[in-house]
Amino acid sequence: MHDDLHVGPPRGSVAKSRAELLERLRKIEGQVRGIQRMIENDRYCVDVLIQVSAARAALSKVALTILENHTRGCVVQAFKDDRADEAMDELVQVLKRFMK
Repeated sequence: MHDDLHVGPPRGSVAKSRAELLERLRKIEGQVRGIQRMIENDRYCVDVLIQVSAARAALSKVALTILENHTRGCVVQAFKDDRADEAMDELVQVLKRFMK
């Protein structure tokens, strides 16, 4: 397993760039702050829940993008480096955690 964190697109990948991921996360951060304000202002519960759902969906998209980058980059490279079993074990564990 890798100790380093690589979320940017691997070389040659068509995956989202690190800058695009960071921009999405900044937008999600703004959404969460908006949800906080809604709760502070005692907004209608259903409206708050809709915004929470939107923020969760946005975070899921970020996670899927990172997972795609990892699969297309790190996992593919592990197969080339004859570390397929290790890479698959790691990928399965990540998917189990992600799908909870």
